[in-house]
Amino acid sequence: MFVTIMDPQAFIRLSIGSLGLRIPGTALNSSRAGIRASSAPCSCEIRLRGFPVQTTAIPLVSSPEATPDIHSIASSFYLEESDLKALLTPGCFYNHHAYLEITVYTGKKGTHFGVGVKRHQIGTFKLAVGPEWGEGKPLILFNGWIGIGKSKHENGKPGAELHLRVKLDPDPRYVFQFEDVTLQSPQIVQLQGSVKQPIFSCKFSRDRVAQAGSADNIDIETGRRERKGWKVKIHDLSGSAVAAAFITTPFVPSTGCDWVAKSNPGAWLILRPGTLRPQSWLPWGKLEAWRERGIRDSLCCRFNLLSEAQDSEVLMSEIHMNAEKGGEFFIDTDKQMWHAPTPLPSPQSSGDFSALNPNLGGFVMSCRVHGESKSSKPSVQLAMRHVTCIEDAAIFMALAAAVDLSIEACKPFRRKTWRGSRHSL
Repeated sequence: MFVTIMDPQAFIRLSIGSLGLRIPGTALNSSRAGIRASSAPCSCEIRLRGFPVQTTAIPLVSSPEATPDIHSIASSFYLEESDLKALLTPGCFYNHHAYLEITVYTGKKGTHFGVGVKRHQIGTFKLAVGPEWGEGKPLILFNGWIGIGKSKHENGKPGAELHLRVKLDPDPRYVFQFEDVTLQSPQIVQLQGSVKQPIFSCKFSRDRVAQAGSADNIDIETGRRERKGWKVKIHDLSGSAVAAAFITTPFVPSTGCDWVAKSNPGAWLILRPGTLRPQSWLPWGKLEAWRERGIRDSLCCRFNLLSEAQDSEVLMSEIHMNAEKGGEFFIDTDKQMWHAPTPLPSPQSSGDFSALNPNLGGFVMSCRVHGESKSSKPSVQLAMRHVTCIEDAAIFMALAAAVDLSIEACKPFRRKTWRGSRHSL
């Protein structure tokens, strides 16, 4: 059965980059290209209504001729239609106009010998949100130097100046939803507005047969000392397997504790179908997962892209999520510091498209999952530019399923005593 992926949903990417700060009269040591980090750190807080505040460092620019790298991205916001509508709609409890607001500081926020240390605010840059944000076209909203703060031109002399580049780009995405928890082998649908289209099925299995009366409850595994043999296969609607995820390193408690620790994480291998032999699989990625204890336990997921020969790896993402409430696993090259010397294999079964090529950059995928306190039906978003065929989408469904199942795999191994026995498992 042939299925065509529906049109993507509209998203826009707001990027802020090419940051630099020029403060006349400040004694700065010369450096290469006239740009350097300050001994008194400079930073900024970037705000957009309805989104978490983002904080980033700003390099000082010592040379009047120097210009920060035009390609550097310091911060990004991703907006869907509902976000843009909310920003353009006046409300009762905030200003009529929404703004992108960047406040620049010198000094560090924190304490020194128990005494609070305040940062010094240099100034603020504000850019109003307008209807042009929703036109769906690439648009440079600002690029260059601008004076900020109260001392913009005191005594006829320029004050502090901020260099930045603010740009809008269309960032269309495919949106998918698991119709049930991953353990129940659900159908996966694509969402487009109110329309749902079946696109894949997800088949979960495990090597070990559950004990009688517990076939529908994987928590029986928490009484054992390892979790292994779990498998997920993604099938298209014709029944052909188009992606898979297998546990390759068992999830076991580390020495002296009852949880999977960072020193010995469990691991999944994410696979795509082989092209030369039927029923064969080729490695595409590796997902490692472990639990970190604290006031609120965290689930940590680290994803590496593999070369076809498995002789090299590229770190694509390392995310910490609340173990109880869940969160979002994502791959976003603007937010992850990584480098790939050569393009790596695509999830596409033909292997001729270099998806996740570092030259593409930006958002790749996200997977939102619930934590241990609630059954999870993962929702997945994929950047359109990384999907050229249905197999490309399928491999990310396998990765999303592995992330979701890692919440179960990383639950603590509690010792249980069977009735009538003095020995625990």
